[in-house]
Parts: sequence; structure tokens; C-alpha cells
Amino acid sequence: MYPTLFTTPGVKDFAEAIDTERQAQLAKWGEQHHPDGTGVSPEQRKLADNARDMCQQAFAEGRGDWAHILFEEVREALAESDPTALRTELVQVAAVCAAWVHDLDSRAEPSAPAA
Repeated sequence: MYPTLFTTPGVKDFAEAIDTERQAQLAKWGEQHHPDGTGVSPEQRKLADNARDMCQQAFAEGRGDWAHILFEEVREALAESDPTALRTELVQVAAVCAAWVHDLDSRAEPSAPAA
């Protein structure tokens, strides 16, 4: 089909699932262009800082989970107004999603991928 581009376990399957979903989105809505809507208020930075503190506290108490990590990364992305920094944060969000999906897939009874 195409040469192997991914070396991190689970990333190839994740990328293929994303590509399938993107094709469905394009078929349904076409190419989309919207404002970012990020970094528009000081409150977004406060929420990002709060999410980071909550995540760190949860892990310090031994109750941290994927939801804490993803929530922190999403809040950080929503606080960014600089397009370069926003892109970096969104890639981090995607990487956390890839790690979480890989963790789900590696469990004894993995759930079937959503169609």
C-alpha cells in the first residue's frame, strides 16, 4: 500500500483511523475553514493553568489517568493565540490521543475500533 512511515507502536493504526475519519468528514462537510477561537480571553489561560495543576495533583495522589492528561493538553491548546504554539499544542493533543488509543488496544480485551 505505502512504505512504513511510523515506528511508534500503535501510531500507524491510529493514523489510518484518523485518515478514515477525515475522509468521512470531507465527504459530509467538504473542506472547512473556521476561526481558531483560542487564546481570546485571560480566562482560557487560567483554565489551562488549573487543568495542569489538577493533572499534577491527581498524579501526585496516585489517581492520575488519561482523562487528566488529555484535559490538560486540550486546555493548553485552547489558551494559545499564537498559531505556531497552537499547532504544537494540537499535535500534543493528538499524541496523547494516540497513546490512549494504543493503551486501549493493548489491553487484554481491546474494544473494537469505532467505524
